[in-house]
Amino acid sequence: MYLTRMLLDESNPNTMKALASPHIFHGTVERCFEGERKRNLWRIDHLNNHLYLMLLSPEKPDLTAAAEQFGVPESGCPWETKAYAPLLQRIEPGGVWHFRLVANPTKSCVSEPGKRGKVHAHISVPHQKEWLQNRAAHNGFSLNEEDFTVVHNQWNIFRKNPSQESKVRLLAVTYEGVLTVTDTEQFRKALTEGIGRGKAYGMGLLTVAGVSSNEKQ
Repeated sequence: MYLTRMLLDESNPNTMKALASPHIFHGTVERCFEGERKRNLWRIDHLNNHLYLMLLSPEKPDLTAAAEQFGVPESGCPWETKAYAPLLQRIEPGGVWHFRLVANPTKSCVSEPGKRGKVHAHISVPHQKEWLQNRAAHNGFSLNEEDFTVVHNQWNIFRKNPSQESKVRLLAVTYEGVLTVTDTEQFRKALTEGIGRGKAYGMGLLTVAGVSSNEKQ
């Protein structure tokens, strides 16, 4: 697998349009690969006053067209790609990692017995944090409430195509903090397959970075 990062041009109208309608980014991501369509995870990151497209994919992408559409002109190498296997090989039980996740925390509300519940987003931070804690064990990690937080909430409301009357409404919630690995295989699966709903629209991608020895003490 490969993790790719591309700097986005925030002054570009195409970028602003895609940020408001994430299905545009989804289409662009899919066109970065040839052959059979495979599941790719992506998200938008705000880091150090810059905006990036992050992409995790089974195959190495070609972002030439994406860079022409959304990239920063004359920025040198428009994107950088790294093999993901070395990081996955470092995962072990008890490992402590900084993490970042953009997810769509939801609940199913049943109005009538026997009928399928309607999906609603968790809009309060306590419930958003509880949602992630409830999914931690299944995804191979543990979380202490004081060790992570919600740093950003953003509603994405858009039509998949101009002729569609109904709109898609998705709440993107950005989590950051520190986690502990409890199950190696489940955690690797979470890293490579994502967590929660809305993966086609920039949600679900979990990334981690090492914690220094001083921080572990």
